[in-house]
Amino acid sequence: MHTAENTLLRCRWASNEWNIPYHDAEWGAPVHDEKKWFEFLILEGAQAGLSWDTVLRKRERYREVFDAFDPEKVARYDAKKVRQLLSDPGIIRNRLKIAATISNPGLAESAARIWQLRRVCLAFRERQTQAKCLETQSPRANQGI
Repeated sequence: MHTAENTLLRCRWASNEWNIPYHDAEWGAPVHDEKKWFEFLILEGAQAGLSWDTVLRKRERYREVFDAFDPEKVARYDAKKVRQLLSDPGIIRNRLKIAATISNPGLAESAARIWQLRRVCLAFRERQTQAKCLETQSPRANQGI
């Protein structure tokens, strides 16, 4: 939010080098990219019980070790990859969180279905918005009838 002086006002929690850029560029912004959705799914799972700052500090390493958040690749991780992840100090090394990210049945398929459902909902909303615009632009609507 900007004031008259064009100074950005931030939420109180946006107070350091990790969460200020997140607040200003991402927090509350719509996500239109499938991998970005999957990234947030992984990061939110890793965050459980920890501060979001902890996750943001480790975010770049997560991008590296989780194959840029490619759901199809992550769904194929094996025991060797899990061992590598558990030994990586650049991520949150919780066996259950890593296993949940990888071993959810049909992870890639579920992500694809969610993404497809999101597209359908957005397309429906877009059509509704366009229909309302057409209604208000009709001669009848302009006559106050």
